[in-house]
Amino acid sequence: MSTPRRSNRRQFLKGEAARQAIDDLVPAGDAEPREAAAPEAYLLQLGRRAMACQFEVFFNAGQYPNASDAALTAFDLVDRLEEQMTVYRDTSDISRINRFAFDRPVQVEPLLFQLLSRAGELHHATTGAFDITSGPLSKAWGFFRRSGAVPGDADLAEARERVGGEHLQLHPETSTVRFLKPGMEINLGAIGKGYALDRVAEQMVSAGIGHFLWHGGQSSLVARGACGQAADGSGGWVVDLRHPLRPERSVVEIRLRDRALATSGAGTQFFRHEGRRYGHILDPRSGRPAEGVYSATVVAPTAADADALSTALYVLGPEAAGDWCRQHPEVGLLMFAPGRGRQSVEMLTHNLDAADWRQTGAL
Repeated sequence: MSTPRRSNRRQFLKGEAARQAIDDLVPAGDAEPREAAAPEAYLLQLGRRAMACQFEVFFNAGQYPNASDAALTAFDLVDRLEEQMTVYRDTSDISRINRFAFDRPVQVEPLLFQLLSRAGELHHATTGAFDITSGPLSKAWGFFRRSGAVPGDADLAEARERVGGEHLQLHPETSTVRFLKPGMEINLGAIGKGYALDRVAEQMVSAGIGHFLWHGGQSSLVARGACGQAADGSGGWVVDLRHPLRPERSVVEIRLRDRALATSGAGTQFFRHEGRRYGHILDPRSGRPAEGVYSATVVAPTAADADALSTALYVLGPEAAGDWCRQHPEVGLLMFAPGRGRQSVEMLTHNLDAADWRQTGAL
């Protein structure tokens, strides 16, 4: 087993120590993976900082001789994907698109083009609630640099003029991207971590590792196989969701079986102005912060879809999100929304198998 690099944190976890370490993984409002194996099961945990968050992988110690090497190679892939997708480095592919795509078509590598195409499909499927061109809005509201401020009407109108996935032109024949409006830009913040998780999951499986759980930034997860030595993966990985207003309490368990999960909420990124709270999740259609939802957790076949759709369904709100899920049975949703009473919480679920989730605490 190779020695991990200095940028990695490596721990062996046994029994209750494993349970406690994984329970402490995720802050309030996000999903929390938890050991579902026998008390004597061991887990190996490795982590590395990337994409402004902590990426970590858990797998069954001793099950695969090459697991640590495969994980370290996967972390290197995350680093390369960050270099490709970040908007905070001028040398990234996305920054290059943002500089030149209005002047001329910009060619991108095939897998990134596939991601942009999927983002376009999700933009259309959610009637614009998911939009990778909404970066100008984030800048107008100050969330791009985490210095929130209410924009003036003229500034907000100018930003909205530069937003719209329908003005992003993709040419599959040449893998090129073109902006149809000046000042447009792409930001993959609502889908990029999920995409990275899908890529590392594919890489782990290709290396012969069939049982693992990855998370990126703690709110996006992808799982394969089972926690413990169940050869058929039937046990899956159990994930805890905490109360949106009382983060010390876990209230729901979801069992992931070869699926991905993502949670979106504005519990940590927000600012207050004149007594009003403004969250960082913006509705691309109105240009203003989405309201009426505490958090949206999505279970989907891929982490990229789960990542994007947790944002989109949060933006759509309880009623429209429910309508959307009824037309897409492959996507599960658990949403926390304000109830009728002060500080009360309502939980809504769609397309979640009764065998794969249960409520564990009072709302």
